[in-house]
Amino acid sequence: MGRKPTITRDSLLDVAEDIVRTEGAKALTIGALASAAGISKGGVQYSFASKDDLVRALIERWTQQFDALLETDESLDAPALVRQYIQAMRASQQAMNAKMAGLMIGYIEDPENLRETRRWYHAIFDRLGAATPEAQAARVAFLAVEGLFLLRIVGIDEDGSWAGFVDDVEAVLARLT
Repeated sequence: MGRKPTITRDSLLDVAEDIVRTEGAKALTIGALASAAGISKGGVQYSFASKDDLVRALIERWTQQFDALLETDESLDAPALVRQYIQAMRASQQAMNAKMAGLMIGYIEDPENLRETRRWYHAIFDRLGAATPEAQAARVAFLAVEGLFLLRIVGIDEDGSWAGFVDDVEAVLARLT
């Protein structure tokens, strides 16, 4: 019977998130992860063959966490879905800060990752696709929140203004629906 590993894939992802959160996306390397986890590079590569695999696993983890927060009910109308999306965005911001969002930029440079990201957005747009004024308002609110997410990458939230901008989107959505 083999010895039980003390470092798991999930614990390595925890350490990787910490590196990205504290030092930025560029600091995440196989070597940096190995050093921070107190294992060899080979130990990291046992779980993640390459940095691309590591980044893909981080993005998948964040997407799953976000989707769990979103907990979409298929019967929600477009405005209710976007309101729920905004709440999920707010709840996820402790984990998904601008440095982690920066890591996503590198992620979508890979054509397959870009296709997966596009599939995710198409699924959202399919849910928001009704030809009603409410659905139109919901689509605009969704796009506004996504734009705010991207603005975090360039540091728009250094003064904490991001939450106020999201409040603005919610207020306008409420008025329009």
